Amino acid sequence: MKLMVMISTILIIFIGCSSKQELKPNQNIIQVEKTQTLDDEFSDEFVVEDVSDPFSGYNEIMTGFNDKLIVYIITPLAEGYNFIFHREIRESVDNFFKNLNYPTRVINNILQGKFQNASEETGRFVINSTVGIFGLFNPAKSEFNLALHQEDFGQTLGFYGVGAGPHIVLPVFGPSNLRDTISMFPDSYISFIDYSPRPWFILTDNVTAFLTVKSYERVNHFSLDIHSYENLKKDAINLYPYFRNTYEQYRIKQINE
Repeated sequence: MKLMVMISTILIIFIGCSSKQELKPNQNIIQVEKTQTLDDEFSDEFVVEDVSDPFSGYNEIMTGFNDKLIVYIITPLAEGYNFIFHREIRESVDNFFKNLNYPTRVINNILQGKFQNASEETGRFVINSTVGIFGLFNPAKSEFNLALHQEDFGQTLGFYGVGAGPHIVLPVFGPSNLRDTISMFPDSYISFIDYSPRPWFILTDNVTAFLTVKSYERVNHFSLDIHSYENLKKDAINLYPYFRNTYEQYRIKQINE
């Protein structure tokens, strides 16, 4: 696994350096105005960015697949889940999973030199794991005003100037790019709940169990704002380029923060 992380990091750095060169014929110039993601908003400035998109044919097909998955499977599941479980329970489950993702956030904050954020993340984890009963509640925010500082290895690489590389739409996970896709491996290695074969894994090394847990985490999170997906895509004329541009601009905003 360590060898995989090293190879992945070398590969993404090479690609990132290449992405800063002149555009190739299979790259597109995109223009993105202010829009809104599921969790955040973009800046008010009109932005022009270069997006490498050699896999556009595959990406468009996979976007359609993910769209049908959300509309016909995930949304009905979330609606039934909402009917059974009160919102306070679902919020507690969401808090629990966010608390377990602490190692990924704190390490990437440290790698970017954001030591104040890392300190707040540690304070959040200690308070929510104890007073908040294993992270089911969030007194760190409500009582101590300690904010969550979301960082991942893709943002860390971007922070140090590594380019995004070609845009890639992943099954189920949705829009991504080569840098962020490869970055899932080191993030998985340090997370409490992501899968990697190690003896201290908090749940199990069984892939089926891991996928079950991750699916439940995502459905629960989706259930807290069940109309967010429809609101996001309602102004899209062509779904794939709209999601592609939205994702890439959102990641730029996260990296620059």
